[in-house]
Amino acid sequence: MKNPDTEPIFVLGPTGSGKSAAAVELAEKLGNAEIISADAYQVYRGMPIITAAPTQEELSRIPHHLVGFLNPTEENDAATHARRAGDCIRRLQEAGKRPIITGGSGLYVKFISHGISPAPPSDPVLRAELSKLPPEELVRRLQEADPEGAAATNLQNPRYVERNLEIVLLGGKPLSYWRNNWQQPIGRGYVITRPVEELDARIAARAERMLQEGAIEEVAALDPATLSPTAAKTLGLPQVLEHLAGRISRADLAAAIALATRQYAKRQRTWLRREKWLIPVADAEELLR
Repeated sequence: MKNPDTEPIFVLGPTGSGKSAAAVELAEKLGNAEIISADAYQVYRGMPIITAAPTQEELSRIPHHLVGFLNPTEENDAATHARRAGDCIRRLQEAGKRPIITGGSGLYVKFISHGISPAPPSDPVLRAELSKLPPEELVRRLQEADPEGAAATNLQNPRYVERNLEIVLLGGKPLSYWRNNWQQPIGRGYVITRPVEELDARIAARAERMLQEGAIEEVAALDPATLSPTAAKTLGLPQVLEHLAGRISRADLAAAIALATRQYAKRQRTWLRREKWLIPVADAEELLR
């Protein structure tokens, strides 16, 4: 029998919405809770500023899991992360703790909340074949094989396009079949929603704060040639690398990071709106009521 006192709670929202701080406040209010990250990038050690990882003050207030434990050279993916998160959830529940899952990586959240998708696993032969195609050819083939699925895919991300095309080709069914074949969520979910203008202002302030706290120096200490494919996609990292290469001035860097973050947040909002199991809340105060 499930214990309602240890039922997982998901605290979600677009980047910059304040979900991490809200999760800490909620955990403190509940008293028996610990936090599990569902972020694709905060898993990496040595990158706390550029990944907007929980602060030392937040980490000291509430135990966090799946934060800063992987070397940036190591790959991470949604299925692997979900299995690690599932292990954390079980351990916490066995100890009488309530897991609070927070993060902004949609597929990572979905795999944790609804189980790993039954979509066909990757096929090395087909993946090698698709990896040789230019991005525009991958997009063309996905649009031809599954027009509706292509319309729901971020076509600017070749990795997503390649994986979705692989699913369609291997499974013989459109993406909608696999996306609608989920389990019920394992817990309650909340999404922090803010007006776009307010969120944009928070994103701009955070981009500048990252630079003031040492994001440039943090990225300069990394070796870009050794970063895993996931780590290399960390939000803001490409812009800092461009600055270090002399192609973006320090004066323009914060704006460049903020622009990339706003674009990412827009995609997050689109995904979050589709997740009808999530309960919208305006801010941390409403979540805590």
